[in-house]
Amino acid sequence: MFIAGRHLERRVVEAVHSAGHDDITLAMARLAARIHENGSRLTDLADAAGVTKQTAYVLVEQLVTGGYVERTPDPSDGRARLIRPAPRGRRVQRIARRVEADVLREWEEHLGSRDLERLTDALTRLREITDTAP
Repeated sequence: MFIAGRHLERRVVEAVHSAGHDDITLAMARLAARIHENGSRLTDLADAAGVTKQTAYVLVEQLVTGGYVERTPDPSDGRARLIRPAPRGRRVQRIARRVEADVLREWEEHLGSRDLERLTDALTRLREITDTAP
């Protein structure tokens, strides 16, 4: 599972770099992948990514500097800020989604539709006991 996940991450980051976004690191990409379209709080991102709040802060700062995300007021709490994808970040998300779809097609060609569906189902069910992120 680890090797397959790393393969997918590597392919996504290579495609993002090839598209001219070579300032995105794997750590930044992992955090950015967890940002909800409507925005996420820093503490939620840190929990989801399994990193400290300080690490998440540094990565978000790098994403803000690169123009990939923006901070906006949280409408449910005036003191809090949400991190949201900026237009440049949404372009990178579209690249990542295309690569993910390509990789899944390759896996389906290799495994067959039935085995890929069984694998996906099993991994989804495992999230119930392995994914502690909110």
